[in-house]
Amino acid sequence: MGLGLGVLFGRLLTGEGVIREFVTVGAGERLREKAFLTADGRVWDVTGNQWLLGLDPRVVGIWVVAEDLGGRMAYTLDFRDEEEVVLGEMKLEYVDRIVEDSGTLFLFRVQSTVIHHIDSWRARLLFEKFYKKPGVTYERLKAVAAAYSYPRRVRIISFSFGADCHYIFPMDLLADIRSARRYLLGMRHSNQVLKRIMEAGRIVVAEAPAGYKKIIYGLGRNHSAAPPPVDQLPFGVIQTRRWGYYLPDWVESYKEITIGRTQDIGSHMLLCGEWDEEVILKAATPRLHHIHFLYFLHAKGGRLGYPVVE
Repeated sequence: MGLGLGVLFGRLLTGEGVIREFVTVGAGERLREKAFLTADGRVWDVTGNQWLLGLDPRVVGIWVVAEDLGGRMAYTLDFRDEEEVVLGEMKLEYVDRIVEDSGTLFLFRVQSTVIHHIDSWRARLLFEKFYKKPGVTYERLKAVAAAYSYPRRVRIISFSFGADCHYIFPMDLLADIRSARRYLLGMRHSNQVLKRIMEAGRIVVAEAPAGYKKIIYGLGRNHSAAPPPVDQLPFGVIQTRRWGYYLPDWVESYKEITIGRTQDIGSHMLLCGEWDEEVILKAATPRLHHIHFLYFLHAKGGRLGYPVVE
């Protein structure tokens, strides 16, 4: 049977047989990409301190120690590959700040984005054919493509209430601010367990090896109101030290996080928490990260630098 027109069109534009939104790669702590914030002629390297936290609108969080980024008229956040090629440029609007003793989290709304991964006509055709759907505009695609030019780590979330409701699911809209022992999670309002998490003020976040991709993706169904019983999960489990929350027995480390503040940022609720201890269970290996498909196309031919995890 011959290939469908959609597959042929996708291959003509990209050389790939499958057009995806994200490609999964295995990466360690040191990422090759960079991110820089520009305002009023000043430039800050915010590489390890910038995160996409909400999607509608697109909300970016940037953590800064001992400096004030507020009050400026215009902000630009650009993402670069390891060769300093600019892949995406976001125009940002200041929204709010959360001041802590150890630093300040600045929240920005993405106003517009320019991307440079591939020819603009190819990017537009890919959007029209493969990405366009209700709620997904070309501006949204560009913002997500730019943000995911920086690999975003996938982590395992655990939450329990009652004797039989144990939720385990993956997330990548989050931030581990290690220097301040703070954690940020951008969780969709549609997540059935969000209200329970906010009421309890507790959550566990774990690091997991990239090699468990298929199982991790399978856990994506566990945002539902009726998670499977622990004894029906396709893996063994462990319980965390303080709260007894369940985690897969193959996670490498975890943090028990107390949520002290929440903030509505549109389609997502921002949960701001802190942790006291990181429990190390196994030696760290490459972890699962998402990069955008357009960045993958840009980096084909040996420039990606990370192994693709199928």
